[in-house]
Amino acid sequence: MRADAARNLSSVLRTGARLLAEDPSTSMAAIAAAAGVDRTTVHRRFANREALLRAVFQAKLDSAERVLDEARLTEAPVPVALHRYLEGIIPVAREWPVDTRRMMRKDPEASARREAQSARLSTFIQRACDEGYLRADIDAAWARAVLDALVDSIAHQFPAVDPPQAADLVADAFLRGLGVT
Repeated sequence: MRADAARNLSSVLRTGARLLAEDPSTSMAAIAAAAGVDRTTVHRRFANREALLRAVFQAKLDSAERVLDEARLTEAPVPVALHRYLEGIIPVAREWPVDTRRMMRKDPEASARREAQSARLSTFIQRACDEGYLRADIDAAWARAVLDALVDSIAHQFPAVDPPQAADLVADAFLRGLGVT
């Protein structure tokens, strides 16, 4: 892919993610205009809104997969892996604000990918419990839900907080709030 075509595609996907998160009925023409490309450019690459939405979800899943890999959830010490994960996933949540649950109902392949990613994070949370980083009376599924809520909150309600500081805040709240005292 030519460099300008790759830039255009990236712009369309990121703009599409932002606009579709704000209004799921946003037209492809509106996305093209906001991305600074001609609508024929968008229509040439994507047959319809669903195809564009599918590409946005795949881009979000690709980004999340990289974060999970780079966090080294199974190898690094729990606090280190947690911080690496947070420092990576908070920008992903900001860059790709679309809710993947909608797509999961329509795309079994994307759903399977998302479930595999979710299982990796749940396994990490269980590891944190097993290694004593979280209180013994805390259910791992509830701890996971709390972590997800903290990430969502810092990513979307506090966008001015830079990712390293946001990761510090979430890790501290998570490990101190649910951790062993």
